[in-house]
Amino acid sequence: MRHEHQLPVVIVAGLHSDARTEVVDRLLAAVPDSVALHHDLTGAPDGSVLRLIRDAEGTVSRDETPLVNDCACCALREDLVPELERLADGGPTRLAVVELWDSVEPKAMAEVIAGHGGDRLAVTNVITAVDPALVLPYLANSDDLAEAGLAAAPTDQRTVGDTWARQLEYAPVLALVDNDGADEEDRALLVQLHPTARRVAADSVELARAAFAGFDVEAAAAAQHPACALLPHDADEAGVATFVWRRHRPFHPERLYAALEDLCCAAARSRGRFWLADRPDTLLAWDAAGGALCVESAGPWLASLPDAAWEMVPPLRKAAAALDWHPEHGDCCQHLVFTSPGLDREGLERLLDSCLLTDAEYAPGREAWKRLPAAFDSLLDAA
Repeated sequence: MRHEHQLPVVIVAGLHSDARTEVVDRLLAAVPDSVALHHDLTGAPDGSVLRLIRDAEGTVSRDETPLVNDCACCALREDLVPELERLADGGPTRLAVVELWDSVEPKAMAEVIAGHGGDRLAVTNVITAVDPALVLPYLANSDDLAEAGLAAAPTDQRTVGDTWARQLEYAPVLALVDNDGADEEDRALLVQLHPTARRVAADSVELARAAFAGFDVEAAAAAQHPACALLPHDADEAGVATFVWRRHRPFHPERLYAALEDLCCAAARSRGRFWLADRPDTLLAWDAAGGALCVESAGPWLASLPDAAWEMVPPLRKAAAALDWHPEHGDCCQHLVFTSPGLDREGLERLLDSCLLTDAEYAPGREAWKRLPAAFDSLLDAA
């Protein structure tokens, strides 16, 4: 709970820069004595980051801060909390609005503020600004951020699609700007991508209320962790569908690897957790957008842990494992979710089922499975 003397901080994120600016402007107009802090990373290639502070009347200050370790995001992290603390100490600021630059993800910044703000700063919410007509074009964009001029560091390997997906799915509030070009399909896609989000119109009184609603950094992180993410349910509306595929038998590594391209291209967005027969103790995360797939280890399945280790497992992780628990395999499971306009549910189900171990391959058991060809080594061991 926020102490009375803490400065409320709301984070506004999103690659839709015009929508983000509109949301920030409306917050400044709606909340007296509010101030917006924005780090513009456009000049990072030249060695500096531009810090802008403004209120409802216009620009208050404009300064440059140097890069840290040749990284614009590192400079942002180093500069953000001290600037917010200065605002907290400098006068009657009722709300600090942190407007993140285009490709900066809100999760990292929320955790920086919560972890270093002490008793002086409180993250009161995270809002992603959305132009509904641009949700699918951005989600389907497989360009590297560097190609789009949006990389936050020279080593930034993210794509537009996967960055936008994380910005959208992390925030508990989505602020929607008005766009006559948006249709029912756009709105259905938004709902299915993040069904638990609170959706508010940018020009409504609900926006300012949402800014102060409260935010739990730890719960937000847990909701994004592959082991316990609250994934969407089956849905079908306005030509957009969400298909949830759950099985307990492991994947054959070679057959799944051969199907990766078709699976990635089958949906605008897919995510979840899965297991491979040759790595039966490893929980693997699946994260795909715009045809680009990230597969990585998310640690061990709980079923593979010794009993003594269970005392260290967070309650939320135990609860998530209980939902998938199988008498033989414990929490080891396939739980993948695909969302897209024009989704071929039947084709996806056939393809995914064909990648599972057959009865003959399954029968010898785990030790035999570990000797199957390790098709994913190039992806997982390089991560």
